[in-house]
Amino acid sequence: MTLALAAPRSTGTLAWRRLLRPGTVVPILVILIALAWALFPGLFAAGSPTEQAGAALQAPSAAHLFGTDATGRDLFTRVVHGASHSITGAVVAVVVGLVVGTALGVTAGAVGGAVEEILMRLVDVLLAIPALLLSLSVVILLGFGTTNAAIAVGVTSIAVFARLARSQVVSVRSAEFVEAAYGSGGTFLGVLWRHILPNSLTPVIALAALQLGSAILQISTLGFLGYGAPPPTPEWGLLIAEGRSYVATAWWLTVLPGAVVAVVVLATNRLSQAIGGAGRREETA
Repeated sequence: MTLALAAPRSTGTLAWRRLLRPGTVVPILVILIALAWALFPGLFAAGSPTEQAGAALQAPSAAHLFGTDATGRDLFTRVVHGASHSITGAVVAVVVGLVVGTALGVTAGAVGGAVEEILMRLVDVLLAIPALLLSLSVVILLGFGTTNAAIAVGVTSIAVFARLARSQVVSVRSAEFVEAAYGSGGTFLGVLWRHILPNSLTPVIALAALQLGSAILQISTLGFLGYGAPPPTPEWGLLIAEGRSYVATAWWLTVLPGAVVAVVVLATNRLSQAIGGAGRREETA
C-alpha cells in the first residue's frame, strides 16, 4: 500500500476564522466605517464638501461635529467625502503593489535560477531608493492627482511584496507534501496553484493589510506636500495642510482630520497583526 503525503490545510482559511476575536472587532469596525465613508459618503454627510455650510472657523458643535474651516465649509463633511479619495487611492496602491510584487516574487521563487537572480536584483534596486523619493519621482512623471499618487505609492511597495512572496514560495517549495505532489504526477502549474500558493500567501495578505495603512499615510503625505489632489478636493492630507495655518486659533482643522488618519492606520496595522498571527499559530499547531 502506497502512503501519500497530504498537504496541510491552508493557513489562510483558519486565519480568517480567527479574525473575529475581541482584540480585532474594533479595528475591523473602524475599517468598515472608513470603507463605508469612501463608498457611500452621502449617507453619513449629506451636505456638499465644497460649499459653505456656516460661519467660518466655528468650533466643533452639534451642528458641525468637526467645526468649520476658514471658508465656512463643514469639516466633518469634508473628512467623510475625503475618504473616497484617500482610501480609494490607498486601495489602488495596495492592489498595484500586491499584484505586481506578488507576481514577481512567485515567479522568482517558483522558477529559480537565472530568472530569480534577475528579478530579485531589480527588486533590490527598488528597495535601495527611499519610498518617498521614489513616489515623488513617479508623481512628477505621471502628473499630480489622487490616481497618479496612488500608482506612485503602489510602485514603492512592489519590492516589499516581491521579497515576501518569493521567500514564502521558496520555503513551501521544499516541503515534503510538494515533493509528493510532483512524485504523484503533478504538473508545475498544478502544484503551484493547488499546494504552493495556498500555503504561501497568508503573510502576503497580512502585508497587504499593513500596506493599506502605509499607503493612506503616504498618499496623505503627498497631498500635504501638494503633490496629490488639487484644492478644493477634500483629500485627507490636503485637509491637514489647509489647517496648519490655523493651529493656534482653530486646532480642529488639523487635529481632527489627523486623528481620523491615525485611527484608520492603527486599525489596519492591528488587522495585519491578527492575520499574520493567526497564520503563524496554525503553522505551529
